[in-house]
Amino acid sequence: MQPRLFHRIMGDIVRFDPSFALRRDSFGQLSLSPEQKLTGAMRMLAYGSPADQLDEYVRMGESTLMEVFRKFCNNIINMYGATYLRAPTPADLRILLRKASSRGFPGMIGSIDCMHWEWRNCPSGWAGQYTGHMHRPTIILEAVASYNTWIWHAFFGTPGSNNDINVLGMSPVFDRIVNGSAPHVRFEVNGHAYDQCYYLADGIYPSWSTLVKTFSNPRSNKEALFAQHQEAHRKDVERAFGILQTRWAIVRGPARAWDVVTLNI
Repeated sequence: MQPRLFHRIMGDIVRFDPSFALRRDSFGQLSLSPEQKLTGAMRMLAYGSPADQLDEYVRMGESTLMEVFRKFCNNIINMYGATYLRAPTPADLRILLRKASSRGFPGMIGSIDCMHWEWRNCPSGWAGQYTGHMHRPTIILEAVASYNTWIWHAFFGTPGSNNDINVLGMSPVFDRIVNGSAPHVRFEVNGHAYDQCYYLADGIYPSWSTLVKTFSNPRSNKEALFAQHQEAHRKDVERAFGILQTRWAIVRGPARAWDVVTLNI
């Protein structure tokens, strides 16, 4: 991380949550600095390090570091959620639609898929519910990502025994369309006008107008060409998952928390 980005986040979080600021305790001694707190929390996220492994590096106790870590994650969501965890605006949609049209998929605004995060400390009584085809407890993250691997939608917390269709049934990804509050768009494909965007999806998803799937068994050169391009562009969400796991090792390794609420933070 560049120093200026680190200092920007540190300044924002100190102003948002005074508990991160440098203060004196009841004995007049200086408390932990904001640099210590942010470094510890970010190392846990970026390297997947447990709290008790960083006590000597950041000079913080395990319980204190865990408290700082939870506060840090909550504060980041509260400070930047409205900017970076949101649905596309009309201006964003115009950019997405223009890029999709240049790639041969007019009306496409992203790709949808799911990934599993292993849950090491899953309670024994819940293990059956959270164990699916990976043969170990996992929690599912559903996401929609665009061509630039920007994640526009994230739905986390479904037990790993579910498949992508079950997750889609519980997900709010199409709530705006159902409620009639989705932005109005218009595009044409082969002379036919459409007023509803769509996502690229793999074969397990249902045959809805808002999802465009590939041909599992192409029967002509035209279908084979479409399948080739659809499967290539659908990898946008897979690349987003790969970047997420590479940048933040805490997601690549098994989760160590004891409850889903903490993991969802």
